[in-house]
Amino acid sequence: MTRDQVFEFFRRLADANPAPETELEYSNPYQLLVAVVLSAQATDASVNIACRPLFERITTPQHMMELGEDSLRDAIKTIGLFNTKAKNVIALSEALIERFGSEIPRTREELQSLPGVGRKTANVVLNTAFGEETFAVDTHVFRVCNRTGLTPGQDVDQVEAKHEKIVPQPFRRDAHHWLILHGRYTCKARLPECWRCPVIDLCRYNPKTPPPEERAKPSAARSANRASSKARTAKGRTASKPKANRSRSRPSRLP
Repeated sequence: MTRDQVFEFFRRLADANPAPETELEYSNPYQLLVAVVLSAQATDASVNIACRPLFERITTPQHMMELGEDSLRDAIKTIGLFNTKAKNVIALSEALIERFGSEIPRTREELQSLPGVGRKTANVVLNTAFGEETFAVDTHVFRVCNRTGLTPGQDVDQVEAKHEKIVPQPFRRDAHHWLILHGRYTCKARLPECWRCPVIDLCRYNPKTPPPEERAKPSAARSANRASSKARTAKGRTASKPKANRSRSRPSRLP
């Protein structure tokens, strides 16, 4: 997309959702960090279900250390990869206490030094907790950027680098939230809902997905054609003469 098209792309998403937010539930930066770590290869909804009772009593790294790995594992066992995630959360809580005085670091490099924290997680925390203009590229963002032609790239690093160059103000802070939500609810992986997309004319994806009522029409026509074909076949079988039953003759035996 051109720079003017990129501006218009985000302007429309902003008009549709002026104040986008993460769907992860948390009450402080530490809980956000834990929730993002747990959300790897899991849905935000599943993380929220597991973390609601957990976060009622766990608000600091010290609380998590007192809970212990075994109890944490039991609390998050409904989330994928819960064994590894429980180990990482305990380890990062210990690192926060020992190296950062239980405070969440404010730089990407320091965040990525924590167990289980990659670049995407660090970007989410910096953006959501501290208001930094970072671009977290998850599967939704990667798909939307490549499918629409917004900032296509072969991997998440390329997409993030292009974001850094091309996303304009005043959209930089909330850009990745808009893209995540757009990919989660409109530009879906299996069947993008193009008929209700606010940026459909800017998107290079083709063919556009028609609305459900239009997709149902060809299906109905195909069903009618199949029924008609079956009827013709049945009629033809009834009209045809049955073949004579030819018995296989056996050679006579010599006396």
